[in-house]
Order: sequence, then structure tokens, then C-alpha cells
Amino acid sequence: MDLPLTPPVDPMLAKLARELPTGDLLYEPKWDGFRCLVFRDGDELLLQSRNGKPLDRYFPELQAPLRAQLPPRCVLDGELVVPRGDGLDFDALSERIHPAESRVRTLAEATPARFVAFDLLALGDDDLTSTPFVDRREVLERTLRDVVPPLHLTPATRDPATAADWFTRFEGAGLDGVIAKPLGDRYQPGKRALAKIKQQRTADVVVGGFRWHKDGQGVGSLLLGLHDAEGRLRHIGVASSFSAARRAQLVDELEPHRATTDAELAEHPWSDGAGTAGSPRPPSRWNSGKDTSWVPLRIGLVAEVAYEQLQGDRLRHGARFHRWRPDRDPNSCRYDQLEAPPPAELTDLFAAGSEPASS
Repeated sequence: MDLPLTPPVDPMLAKLARELPTGDLLYEPKWDGFRCLVFRDGDELLLQSRNGKPLDRYFPELQAPLRAQLPPRCVLDGELVVPRGDGLDFDALSERIHPAESRVRTLAEATPARFVAFDLLALGDDDLTSTPFVDRREVLERTLRDVVPPLHLTPATRDPATAADWFTRFEGAGLDGVIAKPLGDRYQPGKRALAKIKQQRTADVVVGGFRWHKDGQGVGSLLLGLHDAEGRLRHIGVASSFSAARRAQLVDELEPHRATTDAELAEHPWSDGAGTAGSPRPPSRWNSGKDTSWVPLRIGLVAEVAYEQLQGDRLRHGARFHRWRPDRDPNSCRYDQLEAPPPAELTDLFAAGSEPASS
């Protein structure tokens, strides 16, 4: 490729902010998908992941639309998403990364992806990474003003009130928060120069087991559960990211609650029925070598955890442990305690026009 930027290029990143910042900023919805940089040089096309790996073979359905609608020579930054029903489906997107070409083709038809552009890094012979974002955004809007699905230009606004509305209203459609971008900044590959504001909530959950830390020293993660409408304890995810000191403390705190007898193991709701505990979730193909063995606990411990988003019946990201709740009955830890905002219409979101960066 003969472009002003040569792949791979590290995408610019964001750091977490607890409150919506104000100032000379442009706000965008935070898309919950795969980060993707698109390089086009004539007929040559490359889709690059956040970590610099090629994504082309996994999304063949985007090849023709990108060639048909993008300028002959350009570099775009954006996100790959899969819309289904009234929201985005991250699980369906994750399934698109499959080694078998036949499966890739089948999924391309069953769950086609879309590309949402939010920055323009190069156009023709011009490297735009040193250009202020406000100017890059204006060029991006002109460049993509006529695109049609599966290509989209992300909505954007300078109005903090509109951004706050998006933060609440778009969450039900599977978006992950709001990104705040300084209008005067150049593009800074690999730097956390943006701000991301994500949903933060707490829930009381049953701790049904734990996994040892990968170094063998202390507890690595707690296995969390909630009761569904039928009273079944469903594994919803984990709480992790403990300090070394806290991992050691948890060993002592959990020891009296370990299920050790044959009867306790057989009665555990996540038992495999053979007297030993099975994994609440099969190993992920993303980490096929990862040890997923775990230690069962007698059902009785309740913890308050912070979480960001529920996707389906599981936590989208790992939770953070806050404290034990000895005052709570495990049977009272149910899905109905979780906030479930009404979903925004994803079709409206894709069709929404962006305010010009100069507004």
C-alpha cells in the first residue's frame, strides 16, 4: 500500500472518567464492538484490529461496500458492530472470529457486520494525524456524507446535555457510554488522550466459587451468580483485579465456606452432577489455553459488586468487589434488582444525523 500511513497503526485510546467532562469537546456514543482501522489504496483494502492484526478474512461482507463508498486512498478509524433486533449484539460479533472459512461465510450472511467511522487519519496524499480533530471531523463529514449501510458516520455533538441524554438513552441499545474528544487535539496513536464515560452500578450477588490466581498465590477471581425467575442460580460472571494483599486475605475469608464433602459438591447448583464441580462456563476460544478450573463454595456468601453493563444474562465486563453483605439472603439476589433501561431504537441511532463539529 502506498499511503501516508503504513499499517499497522496503533489507535488512539481513552481513559476512564467518572463524570462527563465539559469544555472544548466533541462527544460521541461509545460503540461496544471491535475497534477497526480501515486502510484503502485503490483495490487494496486492509481492516486492522486494535492490536494490529488483520480482520479482513472474518468480515468478507464489508469488502465490496468499503471499496464502493470510500475514497480511493484513505485511512479511517472506527468500530465494527453487529446490530440485531433493537440493539447491538457483542456475542454475535465475537463469534465472527472463527478459524473455519465456511463458518465465516455462513456468519457473514447470518450476522453481517457494519462499520461505524469516527475519525479520518489520511486522505489521498495527506497525513491528517497532526491536524486538529475539529478539522478532521469536518473532512470526515464531507467525505462520508453520502454513505449508506453497512457504512455509518457516528453521531457527534458539542452539547453536554445531548451527550448526557445519549449516555442514558442509548445504553439499552447496547452502547457502552460516551467518548469525549478535545477538538484541538491531533491524533495520538497508542495514547490515552480521550475520555470515556461508562455506566457504573452495584448489585448484590451470590459468590458460588472462586478461581486461584494465575501465579498460584491467592484468589484470582470470585464466581458470581444471580437467581432467575425460576429460582435457578445462574453464573453471571466474575469479580477480579484484586491486589496481592487482598488475594491472600480472600483465601482465609473463603476457606470456611468451601464445599468439600461429596454431598456439598453434589448439591452445588453449578455441579456437573458427578460429585465434582464443573466449569460454570466452557472455556473461551479466545483463551483456549486458559485454566478454567474453579473451587466451589457453599451457597451462602453474598457480595456487593460494581458492574457496568448486563448483556443477556451475563455481565459484559468483569465486576469489582466492594464488600461482603452478611445481612443479605442469597435467595434474594435476583436478576430483577438490576437496572434495565428501555432500549433505544438502534435503527434511529444509525439513521441519526451528526451535528457539524462547528455547531
